[in-house]
Amino acid sequence: MDIRRPSCALIILLVLYFTHPTECIQNNGKINFREKEKQILDQILGPGRYDARIRPSGINGTDGPAVVSVNIFVRSISKIDDVTMEYSVQLTFREQWLDERLKFNNLGGRLKYLTLTEANRVWMPDLFFSNEKEGHFHNIIMPNVYIRIFPNGNVLYSIRISLTLSCPMNLKLYPLDKQTCSLRMASYGWTTDDLVFLWKEGDPVQVVKNLHLPRFTLEKFLTDYCNSKTNTGEYSCLKVDLLFKREFSYYLIQIYIPCCMLVIVSWVSFWLDQGAVPARVSLGVTTLLTMATQSSGINASLPPVSYTKAIDVWTGVCLTFVFGALLEFALVNYASRSDMHRENMKKNKKDMVIDPQANIDAASDMMDTDSNTTFAMLARCEVHITRQKNCCRLWMSKFPTRSKRIDVISRITFPLVFALFNLIYWSTYLFRDEDEEK
Repeated sequence: MDIRRPSCALIILLVLYFTHPTECIQNNGKINFREKEKQILDQILGPGRYDARIRPSGINGTDGPAVVSVNIFVRSISKIDDVTMEYSVQLTFREQWLDERLKFNNLGGRLKYLTLTEANRVWMPDLFFSNEKEGHFHNIIMPNVYIRIFPNGNVLYSIRISLTLSCPMNLKLYPLDKQTCSLRMASYGWTTDDLVFLWKEGDPVQVVKNLHLPRFTLEKFLTDYCNSKTNTGEYSCLKVDLLFKREFSYYLIQIYIPCCMLVIVSWVSFWLDQGAVPARVSLGVTTLLTMATQSSGINASLPPVSYTKAIDVWTGVCLTFVFGALLEFALVNYASRSDMHRENMKKNKKDMVIDPQANIDAASDMMDTDSNTTFAMLARCEVHITRQKNCCRLWMSKFPTRSKRIDVISRITFPLVFALFNLIYWSTYLFRDEDEEK
């Protein structure tokens, strides 16, 4: 090796020695780059050198608007509240822009960036979350915020925040619905002539792996722009739409299956004896009250909206079936008393003494009736004979009383109608297009 050729490090050391001789002899001849960071910060942010009140120049140093690239990292989503129509999210929020006033010498690549913890020392975009209800920074153990200044003047601002954001929901398909919750970010005071927000190219929104939500699943997210025009000008705005799908298994176990069981239990009344009045009444009233309590409990966990929800249709129809079973017993009880009255009338007719002369007089009267009346009676007899030949009529003739026939018809009709309702209900709400949901 040629000892006459000095190394690059030696040349840098000699240059620094002649410019700053006291710094080169620190730490056994090694350069103290932390001290150099302090000097550079004092140089670019010193009094009279940098004014944080003035925004940076536009692209290529022009007088155009300053361009700020934004990206976020969703750390967690703690809750999605249907009653207050809001959701809570914790995220790392990042902004990046170019401020040529902050350029500095990187000392041959030794200084990759400068780090600040005080945001008020440099110019900051006036971004705010337009649909925010509550929010706070994280200060444990130290404030979770930093600012990096790169040699070319790029500034990276990163902060961890927790937000509670409004999320207007359409609950017409609840609990078979999908909800879209937005996160909107806009400039508060700078118009698009001075400041423009853009999504960072390549994964502007990142979501933590294995994101767990108790009652929802995050299906996808979409980024978009939402510039707004007011009387004071047009303001740049960014938004990300989070599409949540409600987990149906919870509602299937807690609502739908119990309601089906209550409706089926109410049908037990059709198989009880007509004379078991206390049993049938207590069964009908108990199932009706239980169904009403279930319905009120469901509505208590939802906001009072003006439209009908899918769960309202289900609980309303189930309540109607239970109430119909109770009314069926009232009809059976009335028919049973009518049957008893009819039987008493038959017994009284059998006990009556038949007068032969009265029969002769009746026969003579029949002979004198008009022929039209005779033809009408014959027509009625033919209709009666035709009806008796009907299979359904023959099957119903096995049950002599009307009350028993009502019970038998109810045993078949109620399950068939309820099955038909289930077919229509699930085919309507499960296979509805996404456009119709909106």
